[in-house]
Amino acid sequence: MSPASPTTPPRGPLLQLNSVTAYYGDLQALFGITLQVHEGEIVTLIGANGAGKTTILRVISGIKHTAAGAVLFAGQNVSQLPAHEVVERGVSHVPEGRQVFPFLTVKENLALGAHTPRARAHAKNALEEQLALFPRLGERLDQLAGTLSGGEQQMVAIARGLMAQPKLLLLDEPSLGLAPKIVDEVFEKIEEVRRNGVTMLIVEQNVVSGLSISDRGYVVQHGAVVLAGTAKDLLSNETVRAAYLGL
Repeated sequence: MSPASPTTPPRGPLLQLNSVTAYYGDLQALFGITLQVHEGEIVTLIGANGAGKTTILRVISGIKHTAAGAVLFAGQNVSQLPAHEVVERGVSHVPEGRQVFPFLTVKENLALGAHTPRARAHAKNALEEQLALFPRLGERLDQLAGTLSGGEQQMVAIARGLMAQPKLLLLDEPSLGLAPKIVDEVFEKIEEVRRNGVTMLIVEQNVVSGLSISDRGYVVQHGAVVLAGTAKDLLSNETVRAAYLGL
């Protein structure tokens, strides 16, 4: 009898938060957050305003450091690294409200996304990739970002995040303030980003839009994860439907 073929051990998650707590001064914002994002996934965080979702993204990207627990990215503890080192390792954060530089052109905004040594080395190719993904931006490269529509500014923000050539893209409220038709367009682009090989963790108030393109989701309340599951299961969950869909 021939020996059994060796099996390949399962790959660990690209991102893992283990019992993460965080504070703003004396105010505790996160209470033992544990979650995972595997390579190739889109995972969405849902919850009311002030639930702690944005703080989770800020902890992952190094803008805010953990008080306890660990943030592991690609198996390495990045909990206490400064934000620019987290970006260099492959995490890019697109903040809530787009936060483009209004008095810089679209091209200048995108160039700022390639500020790390690794990204600068590939900035020309990265720009070509973003203009292929967002052709409308190619028509507005020399236009001031502050003169763009809300949807176009969101495209600039996402493209700027992708200029860092991340393995993991954090998106905070990508549909905020956008008309329904533009929301659909933005989420179509997010799906295309995933097809291009970028893993994503999204915070999204539009529960149906966010979960409809996601593999899994987490419900966050008062700084803690209270429910987790596949996107399909969460969309059909009675508690989620009552709390966030008004059904």
